[in-house]
Amino acid sequence: MFDSLSRGLQSAFKTLQGKGKLTEANMREGLALVESSLLEADVSYSVVQQFMKSVTERAVGRRVLLSLRPSEELVKIVYEELVGLLGPVDQSIPIKKGQPTVLMLCGLQGSGKTTTCGKLAKLIQEQKLRPFLVAADLQRPAAIEQLRVLGAQLGVPVYAPQGAADPVLVCREGIEQARQQHASVVILDTAGRLAIDQELMEQLKQIDRQVKPDQIYLVVDGMTGQDAVNSASAFHAALELDGAILTKLDGDARGGALLSVKAVTQVPIKFIGTGEHLDALEPFRPEGMASRILEMGDMLEVAREAHRLIDDQERERLEERLQSGKFSLEDFRDMVQKMRKPGLMQKMLGLMPGMGAIKDALAQAGDQDGEMARISGIIDSMTPGERQKPEVIDIQRRHRIARGAGVQAAQVSDLIKQFQVMGPLLQLMSTGKMTDRLKALQQIQGGMAGMPGMSLEDMKVKQSTGKRLTPKEREKLQKERERKLRQMKRKGK
Repeated sequence: MFDSLSRGLQSAFKTLQGKGKLTEANMREGLALVESSLLEADVSYSVVQQFMKSVTERAVGRRVLLSLRPSEELVKIVYEELVGLLGPVDQSIPIKKGQPTVLMLCGLQGSGKTTTCGKLAKLIQEQKLRPFLVAADLQRPAAIEQLRVLGAQLGVPVYAPQGAADPVLVCREGIEQARQQHASVVILDTAGRLAIDQELMEQLKQIDRQVKPDQIYLVVDGMTGQDAVNSASAFHAALELDGAILTKLDGDARGGALLSVKAVTQVPIKFIGTGEHLDALEPFRPEGMASRILEMGDMLEVAREAHRLIDDQERERLEERLQSGKFSLEDFRDMVQKMRKPGLMQKMLGLMPGMGAIKDALAQAGDQDGEMARISGIIDSMTPGERQKPEVIDIQRRHRIARGAGVQAAQVSDLIKQFQVMGPLLQLMSTGKMTDRLKALQQIQGGMAGMPGMSLEDMKVKQSTGKRLTPKEREKLQKERERKLRQMKRKGK
C-alpha cells in the first residue's frame, strides 16, 4: 500500500541526514522532494499546495533548523500534518435502540460496492451485532446474486425479491423484514453506473428522501486517483454523504485518492478496503495511516489482526509466556504457521515498523508457503536449547543450522534478528500495563535501525562500525552537541 509514495518521502528525509549543518536552503531541498512525491502520488494539486504551505511554515522554523535530529523533526512535522489532513474521523456506526440502523451504500460500478456491503456486514458481526443486507441494485442482476452469495458465506439474511423493478420499494420492504427479524443494522446496496448521470442521482435521491437512511456512505475505488475526488464531490453535492469507504488500497502504490478525498470534499473516510477477503475492511484511523505512509508501522492494526488470528485461550497462554520472558523460537514458528493465509504475512509485516525489507523479500519470493517452510526448517534445525535461548547461537552454530536447513548462514542470522524484534512487539500488543508497554517500546527502538527514537549519530556509528552506542555514550555525545550549539548561538549574537 502506497509503496511509491513511501519511497519518495523516505528519499526526501534522507537528503537531510548526514548534513554538517542544517540550513533553510537544504531544508527547502528536502521539502521540494516531499512535494514532488505527493504530486507523483496523484494527490490533488490544491491539496498538495496547502499541505506544503503548512509543512514549510513549521519546517523552516528556528527550532527545527537548530535541532539535533533535523530529519526526525521533519518526519514528525509531516506525520502531524498528514494526520490533520486525513482527520478527524469517527469510525463508529450509530446504533439505535428498538429499531435497526439503516446504512445506504452508493458508488460507481466497479468501485467494489457490493463486496464492501459484505465486508461491512462482517465487521458489524464482529461487534456482536446482527446485520441485514438489502439488494437494491436492480441495474446489475449479477449484484443481486453476488450479495446472496456473500450473505450465505456470512450467515447474514439478504432481502432480494425476484423481478423487482422499484429500488425504493425494495429498500422499504427490506427494512421492514429486518425489523421483523430484529436486525441491528440494515445495509442497502444501491445501483451504480459506469459514470455519474442524472438518472442515477435521481434514483439515489428518491431512496434518500423516502427511506431516510441514518447514514450514507460513498464507496470509492482508491486506484482511480483524482477521478475519485471528482466522483466524491458529485455524490456529496447530491446526497450529503456521512462518510466515504475507499477500496482496493492494497493495490494502490500512489495514495492520491486517500489523501485528496477528505481534504477536497470534507467527507470523513470511515473505512478502507485492503484486500479481497471479507475481513479486509478496516476502520480508518488517520494516525495509523500516516504511520504506514511514513513506514513507521501501525501497531494498533497489528494488534487487531493478531486478535483475529489467536483465540482467547491461546492468547492467555501467549501473554503468560511473553510476560515471563519465555517467548521462544518455537512460539514464533507457531505464529508464522498461523499466517499462512495468502497475503496475511506480508500485511502484518507491512504494519510493523522496520519490517519493510522482510515484506519485500516475501513479495519477491512469490511463494509464501515456501518462505514459511524455510522459516520452520531453520527453527527445526536448532536444538531445543537454541530455540529457547537463541542468544547462544554463535557463528559455528549458525553454520551448522544453515547446513541442516539447506539455507545460507546469513538467513539464519536474519531470522534471529527478526525474532529479537518480534518478542517485544508481541509483548507490546498483549500487555495492558503502561510501564510494560514503554519498556517493550524501548527494546524495539533499541533493536531497529531507522526507527524514530534512534539518533542520527547512532545511525552513523551503526553504518560505519556495525555497533550501537551505549546509553552513556549517547548521552555524552548529545551533551557535546548541545554545548557546541550554545557556542554557535553566542557567536551569532
